[in-house]
Amino acid sequence: MSAKLKSAVLGASGYSGLELTRIIERHPRLEKPMLMRRDSNGDGAKDLAEVFPELSGNGGYPLRPLSWPELKREGVELLFLATPHEASRSLVPEAIAQGLRVIDLSGAWRLKREQHRAIYSFQDADEATAAELTAMAVYGLPELNTDRIAAAQLVANPGCYATSVILALMPLLEAGFIDRERGIISDSKSGVSGAGKAPTSRTHFVSVSDNFSAYSVFNHRHLGEMVEQLNLNDADLTFTPHLLPIPRGILSTIYVHLNRPTKPEEVESCLRDFYSGKHWVRVFATPKLPEVQFSLHTNYCDLGFCLANDGQRLILVSCVDNLLKGAAGQAVQNVNLMYGWGEREGLQ
Repeated sequence: MSAKLKSAVLGASGYSGLELTRIIERHPRLEKPMLMRRDSNGDGAKDLAEVFPELSGNGGYPLRPLSWPELKREGVELLFLATPHEASRSLVPEAIAQGLRVIDLSGAWRLKREQHRAIYSFQDADEATAAELTAMAVYGLPELNTDRIAAAQLVANPGCYATSVILALMPLLEAGFIDRERGIISDSKSGVSGAGKAPTSRTHFVSVSDNFSAYSVFNHRHLGEMVEQLNLNDADLTFTPHLLPIPRGILSTIYVHLNRPTKPEEVESCLRDFYSGKHWVRVFATPKLPEVQFSLHTNYCDLGFCLANDGQRLILVSCVDNLLKGAAGQAVQNVNLMYGWGEREGLQ
């Protein structure tokens, strides 16, 4: 095998960053990643094992201050950003100028329409450069954008909720099965790690345990991704996220009306044909439905459905692990496409 690719991870101290570091470390074509932090102080940790003691005894995971010259000296070709949206928005222009390929796990570069980006309130230092990067960024959903990802310099890794909803709906929308005028409803639930590592009053144990709650109704940041990628109008999709009292996992229950009476075999065939050869999407035969536990700790998106007796009311169920197929696993799936490797490498 030729020399392994050198990569760096900025933001490894978050949940997605930790998962990403673990996957890269076992990937047969990637060197152990160079781990960076955004300033010389950070959270005070000089090694990732200080933040995540489960990494102790594995040879050390030094956290170095971000330095573009050091990345160049170390021969790093690929930079993963597991940073807050605003940080990624400011860092990517410099990373691209340095000649790096970038996979950004934040929402900084996912959205093409200005009205959707407005939810982030970005203040770009150079608006012209930001516009160029927005145009060149490839939405990193491998099942939909294989060829574009392979040639990309900047990949915007999808959001976790968006991954579950887009993969469920795209085959049926493209085949013309769904009656868009009657609207689409996605009722989605996520484990607490989807909210990130920084604690808030909503993610406090007392708030989450023995509880179940809706949040960000009508204005969740992933909604823009869904309508853009699915080529919908904003009013076509009603998306309501909920917080589950579990550490990780997403289950989306999606309600649609079909244009004509349809048989279950037609729906299943549509899903299976669309994802033929796509290893990381599993289609369940009705009436079997996905559950959070089936996709947990894997890079799979599991899809299932139930069709009403009238043949026109359809419920889709989609499950992903929000930290893997919804974040770090999908990022590595994108790496494999970018460098022409097998899509399963490092993810089995």
